Amino acid sequence: MTLTKALTGLALSAFLMGSAAFAGEITINSDHSDPTPKKAMEELIADFQVKHPDITVKWNNFDHEGYKAAIRNFLTADPPDVAAWYAGNRMEPFVKAGLFEDVSDVWAANGLDDQLKSAASSMTIDGKKWGVPYTYYQWGIYYRKDLFEQNGITPPKNWAELLAACEKLNAAGIVPFAIGTKALWPTAGWFDYLDLRVNGYEFHMELTSGKVPYTDPRVKAVFEKWAELVKPGYFIANHAAIDWQDAIPQIVQGKAAMYLMGNFAVATMKDGGLSEDQIGFMQFPEITAGIPMSEDAPTDTFHIPAGAKNKEDAKTFLAYLASPEAQAKMNTTLGQLPVNNQAAKPTDTFLEAGFTMLSNAHALAQFYDRDAPAEMAKAGMEGFQEFMVKPDDLDRILERLEKTRAKVYK
Repeated sequence: MTLTKALTGLALSAFLMGSAAFAGEITINSDHSDPTPKKAMEELIADFQVKHPDITVKWNNFDHEGYKAAIRNFLTADPPDVAAWYAGNRMEPFVKAGLFEDVSDVWAANGLDDQLKSAASSMTIDGKKWGVPYTYYQWGIYYRKDLFEQNGITPPKNWAELLAACEKLNAAGIVPFAIGTKALWPTAGWFDYLDLRVNGYEFHMELTSGKVPYTDPRVKAVFEKWAELVKPGYFIANHAAIDWQDAIPQIVQGKAAMYLMGNFAVATMKDGGLSEDQIGFMQFPEITAGIPMSEDAPTDTFHIPAGAKNKEDAKTFLAYLASPEAQAKMNTTLGQLPVNNQAAKPTDTFLEAGFTMLSNAHALAQFYDRDAPAEMAKAGMEGFQEFMVKPDDLDRILERLEKTRAKVYK
């Protein structure tokens, strides 16, 4: 063998070895253990490997609670190339700890600032993007169309119209709002929307990240609006004794007309006996004129850990995950909404309404118990439920929440 041939062979071997070390396999950790999300992930990975046959995907699938407990450990000790998580304040601790990679280049190279516009602010910290969102679902007010028509009500667009609708319904012997607060979290949807509409998304994020006292007059203003529904009895009685599903029969039987809830409530309403024609969906009305309309839309995301071994191929995966085609197919399986506003619109009536609303949202909050740390969220939701039962105790409740805030955000 000549020296030239030997050197060529060595160079080729080195090149091939380098390529193998650089490309070829990514490891994904996620918590898609329930049957439907598991199927959606299996399809996503299979489609990705067809499109990128040179990249093999190794997938570690955890159950939800196990994943929450494991993520900080594996991000530090044995990081995968891609990890599932959530947007907004749930993402922030890992960014601040230097455990997630800046993926602004993926957004820039794929036009994602426009395509994922509504979720952009919830993926941005310090002006950089830290992951890619792939699914969310809407919250809003679901209502009995027939009851509205019988009482001459059109879906309210602002707070004054909502109060007028409540007054009409109440006079007709129909409770305006169903709710079940035994599990606490349904109260968080109300607090989120009232704060988003009274003070706006940026303030809401400052509050849930601990930068605003609960005794701030702007927080009190949120509860003062809430009291305009609580004090006249516009919520069903004994809501603290029932779960959210237990309030659905009140809607089905026509005893209550509206329900602020996530889109998953539609299936339960239909199972209870309502036809699709009887159910309407509307955006939570405007309160403070001029504040851009932001929404609650819990958003699931994927990130590249800072310690990932194969970041280039991980970025290829994120770019594929962000594409309109991948998001449309994955969310058809999930029964949720693609974040990419160029994705094919869902055919389901309610998902289509949600897709339009969320695609045009100013920003997306993640829900109070995702946006606030666990200890603060628990105390907050206990306070919200107590306020709905005893609205006159507001000052004492806010002082208690402020003490919790001072302890939690050190």
